[in-house]
Amino acid sequence: MAKSVSSFRCSECGWTTLKWAGRCGECQQWGTVVDAGQTAGITRKLKAITLVGDGIARPITHVETDAAAHWPTGINEFDRVLGGGIVPGSVILLSGEPGVGKSTLLLEVASKAAAAKSRVLYVSAEESVSQVRLRAERTNALEPELFIAAETDLGVILGQIDAVKPDLIIIDSVQTVSSALSDGSPGMPSQVREVASTLIRVAKDRNLPVLLVGHVTKDGSIAGPRVLEHLVDVVCQFEGDRQTSLRFIRALKNRFGPTDEVGCFEMTGDGIAEVPDPSGLFLSRATEPVDGTCVTVALEGRRAMPVEVQALVTDTQAPNPRRVTSGVDAARVAMLLAVLQERAGMKLSAKDVYVSTVGGIRLTEPAADLAIALAIASAFTGLAVAHNVVAFGEISLAGEVRGALMSKQRVNEAVRLGFTTQIDAACGSIHAAVALALGTSRSPRDAELDRAF
Repeated sequence: MAKSVSSFRCSECGWTTLKWAGRCGECQQWGTVVDAGQTAGITRKLKAITLVGDGIARPITHVETDAAAHWPTGINEFDRVLGGGIVPGSVILLSGEPGVGKSTLLLEVASKAAAAKSRVLYVSAEESVSQVRLRAERTNALEPELFIAAETDLGVILGQIDAVKPDLIIIDSVQTVSSALSDGSPGMPSQVREVASTLIRVAKDRNLPVLLVGHVTKDGSIAGPRVLEHLVDVVCQFEGDRQTSLRFIRALKNRFGPTDEVGCFEMTGDGIAEVPDPSGLFLSRATEPVDGTCVTVALEGRRAMPVEVQALVTDTQAPNPRRVTSGVDAARVAMLLAVLQERAGMKLSAKDVYVSTVGGIRLTEPAADLAIALAIASAFTGLAVAHNVVAFGEISLAGEVRGALMSKQRVNEAVRLGFTTQIDAACGSIHAAVALALGTSRSPRDAELDRAF
């Protein structure tokens, strides 16, 4: 006979255990392990279901493939990330920090779709209808086919869908909608799971695309149960710093396209604008070469963008010199300073060093090492790097310059923008790279330049 045993299950990831635990052993979340009684032992025999027709498994070579028809949103940068547009019946989850511009972007998507004679239902569960109307007026997003509703009850939202019969649904946001079929307050894992599952079922049954806005936690991950990301078809992350107007959107998961594309936007007074060519956003406008600057070509997804790195090296009287960075990794800069001192003969241990990027972009890839090192070397020697020089490459502790990922694409972008000289792994070492960048055959290790130090 079957017997009932007490078991416990994580509401976030589904991990099970025989004993209660305050922390899930799989996803490491606290307070998510709840009692879920299961039946153990001998159970009734499950009968096999007779399959007929298309339900029977067949060879994969006999399966017909129909390409998913993408529906362009009218925003090229968003379409680039989605793989060409929105697929009917798909569910897209858009996450991002508060105030980054998620609602503004989706209102623009709704306006473009409504202008193309598609009926759009925008459900705002956080703002009133009048607040959405005011933002739509400011961004010129008023369209007769754009329907607005301020609802937080899932049953009412389903009634709105039946009444409006939209071609596109936008829910802002999924964490503030609740269902009467699930216990708990809005935002709890059980509520988010129930709301998302119902909306996904509606999307698949009616071949209706749904865009969901998701909150993020303090560490930047999507709030709610992890199963939410597995249920949806596309997960997009909207990134940006409130201190700058630049915004990036990237796909973390995409069943209908690539996940290495990045869309660039700029927040303006009239809403959000596309930036199809961000090549001039991260370069200074100095007409003459200035010491302490060097340009690199960074990759955001598959998009190559030139970024200028600036450095300032000054004398200090403090016992501990300052190392201040903005837009670059402080630990990486500290390593490069040690390499420049030991491998290129630069006495930087008694200097204050400041390193920053132009435009507020953040460089995280190792390919930016060479540009950072050359900018520091230029500031240290007072010799400027020419305007037509671009550098990219990883620097090892031995002073070797290693090749960068997708270097051909970086070179092509540099040539398109007018950079005629590339300093990369071909130079071999940081010693040779400094000599080449500063336009002299002698490096800072030589006695002639030592007098300037």
